[in-house]
Amino acid sequence: MKSKYLVAGASLVSALLMADGAMAAGKYVVGVSNTLIGNGWREEMICSIKAQAEASGLVSKVIVANRNGGPSEQIADMRNLISAGANAIIINPSDREALNPVIKQAAARGIVVVAVDQAVSAPEAYVLSNDQVAYGKVGAKWLFDKLGGKGDVLEMRGIDGVPADADRHEGFTEALKDYPNIKVTSVFTGWALNKTSQTMKDILASGKQVDGVWTSGLDSPVVDAYKTAQKPFVPVVGADNNGFIGQLISLKDKGLTGVAVSNPPAVGGAGLALALDVLEKKKDYPHVVKITPTVWDNSDAGIAQLKQAYNPKLDPFYGVAVSVPPYTTYTMDQILACKGP
Repeated sequence: MKSKYLVAGASLVSALLMADGAMAAGKYVVGVSNTLIGNGWREEMICSIKAQAEASGLVSKVIVANRNGGPSEQIADMRNLISAGANAIIINPSDREALNPVIKQAAARGIVVVAVDQAVSAPEAYVLSNDQVAYGKVGAKWLFDKLGGKGDVLEMRGIDGVPADADRHEGFTEALKDYPNIKVTSVFTGWALNKTSQTMKDILASGKQVDGVWTSGLDSPVVDAYKTAQKPFVPVVGADNNGFIGQLISLKDKGLTGVAVSNPPAVGGAGLALALDVLEKKKDYPHVVKITPTVWDNSDAGIAQLKQAYNPKLDPFYGVAVSVPPYTTYTMDQILACKGP
């Protein structure tokens, strides 16, 4: 699914200047800044923002700055969104501290900035995210317990230096303190499908001992690598991605054990709902809102819950949690259509 305005670099300026303030169809222009493309979770996050914008009836235009990049690229994109007249900017931040000056600049102009998925430290910003420390901790604890407190674990992290990866690793490390007989090898996948697949393929070909795998969101490629290599499955921790949940269901009888830890991409739409409430002065929110993750395993007791969550309409790399009550109000059709104002 492509954004209404999918732009990057210098071409961003001309596209953003098309948004000259609120239009007749709605009150507000919404900007979105994302710095990781080719990732299904991020695509669904953007779709949830568009869907909530449409459902609200308050948004005239959604402008998406969407490219691979780091803090410098995101700062440039946010400045362009400010110049374009955005009333609210939803960001998935590439750094906890580096964006603070441009966030302060936006706030000084009355723009509501909401960081979703990952945290920033700017006091002017709102943060609405999954509790990423808890995400890392609950999944790791499940895995360590599943292994009986001993063995070799592969920790497949995301992007080095970004807030969500650091927070998840913190939770993973906190859990590890209680399991001195667990040995860990850590690798970074960049949250990229090809890199994750190749890394797992190389590790399996090397003969390295792996008794369990903890992933930071890219899970089904790990299971696929075991299938391709015709190796016995080991316990796998992933997110509540549709494809991985399907694997936990269909491969249970072939020896796959695993757990999906919730991490809803719909935090994007929830972040927009919060921003609109602030703009409309409907409600005072705390500046940090955390969603508590849940754990779904494919044990005999848990398989029914996984079957209920699995959705054949969703992309395999989309999260099954397509809403975040009470914030999001769009329909399933609206998020699947991925069309905003």
